[in-house]
Amino acid sequence: MIQAIINIFKIAELRNRVFFTMTMIAIYRIGFWIPLAGVNQQQMVDAAQKATEDASGWGKFLDYASIFSGGSFSQSTIFGLGIMPYITASIIFQLLQSVMPKLQELKKEGASGQAKITEWTRYATVGMCLIQSMMWLKFIAAQGLIRPEFLNPGGMIVFYLAGITALTAGSVFLMWLGEQIDKYGIGNGVSLILTAGIIARMPQAITWVWDNFSTSQQSGSNMGILGVLFLIGAFVFVVAGAILITVAQRRIPIQQARHTRGRKTFGGARHYLPLRVNHAGVMPIIFGSSLLIFPSAFFGYLQSSATASPDAASWWVSTTTFLNANFQMGEYPYIVFYIILIYFFSYFWTTIVFSPEDMSRQLRDNGSFIPGLRPGPRTAEYLETVVERITYVGAGFLAIIAVIPSIVSKEMQIPFFVSSFLGGTGLLIVVSVGLDLIQRIEANLLMRNYKGFNDPGPKVARRPSGA
Repeated sequence: MIQAIINIFKIAELRNRVFFTMTMIAIYRIGFWIPLAGVNQQQMVDAAQKATEDASGWGKFLDYASIFSGGSFSQSTIFGLGIMPYITASIIFQLLQSVMPKLQELKKEGASGQAKITEWTRYATVGMCLIQSMMWLKFIAAQGLIRPEFLNPGGMIVFYLAGITALTAGSVFLMWLGEQIDKYGIGNGVSLILTAGIIARMPQAITWVWDNFSTSQQSGSNMGILGVLFLIGAFVFVVAGAILITVAQRRIPIQQARHTRGRKTFGGARHYLPLRVNHAGVMPIIFGSSLLIFPSAFFGYLQSSATASPDAASWWVSTTTFLNANFQMGEYPYIVFYIILIYFFSYFWTTIVFSPEDMSRQLRDNGSFIPGLRPGPRTAEYLETVVERITYVGAGFLAIIAVIPSIVSKEMQIPFFVSSFLGGTGLLIVVSVGLDLIQRIEANLLMRNYKGFNDPGPKVARRPSGA
């Protein structure tokens, strides 16, 4: 592995691509510290910390949204929205491609059609930025986090105009930054920016563990040696499981038909059709956790309203208290509904991105077939059955990885930003992007006759047993 890293810097083109990618990520992290005009940063930090400690709906929303913004919303900066608007727009257009005939036709046109869809995605990103920035600035104003000099009517107009412009320009700049990495760097630019934001939260988690570590028996807010060892072991175990679920495949044997032309025979090769076990990626976790934020926040609002109202009936107060308590992160009903949503969205997303009929048609057009099955509807039916079975297994692994942070956060009484590195969306994104980056670098090394990361090294000759 060390030799492979050295080989990266021996190749001028690959070395320049790696340095360019690192420079773009550094620019992203520098811009993350430029604050918005008119926001009282100290009050912002205090409000975000209070929301997180109270485990309110807004606190969970801030923790979850921080994964995609590249840090903590406790610092409202020009990159506060992060790359999340572009990701949201991309998901929307990917969903629309399965229901809108025009988008389906553009997708079939190849590179030109994909360029048109990308252009529309950029326009949609600007619209998402305007909506999300307005919502975020209204939330800041409602919490009283604006500096006094901006509280007059003219100052509020300046605050909203400057804030919306800065947040929109910041997200569009990050989108452009990701495209530059795609063109001149190495790896997927948007995914690398998202990964850099997630990894940037790791020092904060390590600092919390260090500050709360105690060599004495774990009690109260202190974490003992067993607790730290458990976190380290769980991190290693979950990372290994995330790698396994990311690269796991179900290989279906494919036979190519033979064609005889004169005295020559063409085709007849045997290869495999790889079907990913986790075909949906992190989308089920994103959708499931996003939907569960709203019931938690809604039940919390109902409980606070019922408790504050003197005319509320006792049964209504107890009901809202029960619902709010059981839909908090880590509670049994929350976990059950979370698993159900993960299974539902795993099948839903797999149905959108994978079509057995299209795959069967492509195999037939290329002169290939699955041994023992007739091309056409019989092949499509077999592929659909296989995908349903492997999706069930993949969704199970995904559910286990997704619920680990919630359970650990509740049972060990540690913040969610610490336990989030033991599973969930952030860890799966980091693992999948890291594997993709390593594969791209290794492909560049092997193409230039250099050893890659998976090179086993020189083989040692074994002496015969009778020697």
